[in-house]
Amino acid sequence: MIDISSTLRTSNYPKTIPYKKMTEHYLGDDYELSLVFCGEKLMRRINKETRNKDYATNILSFPLSETAGEMFICLPVCRKQHKDFDRSFSNFVAFLFIHGLVHLNGYDHGDTMDFEEEKLRKYFSI
Repeated sequence: MIDISSTLRTSNYPKTIPYKKMTEHYLGDDYELSLVFCGEKLMRRINKETRNKDYATNILSFPLSETAGEMFICLPVCRKQHKDFDRSFSNFVAFLFIHGLVHLNGYDHGDTMDFEEEKLRKYFSI
């Protein structure tokens, strides 16, 4: 099950990304993911509280258990950054979503994580 919510006044998140299919494929059918699209104010606060970093980042993910987690994607930051990664806005959000899924599966930044992300990006043509 995936629960998608938005703290923004509009629900202007990329709706064509197969969030549920990607989650089920990578984390399993029973994984419960709360996906929140948020603004910079909330993302900055969460980043400060959880990582002691005083800025809004593009994505944060938090495992809650082996079968549940939550992910926050900051759409305003994504809008600012997607061109720096030579990706469309929607493709960049999908790219970050995959990054968050791999973190939720227990991986930390490094070559192994990069390999996992690349497999998912190829599978979903991201």
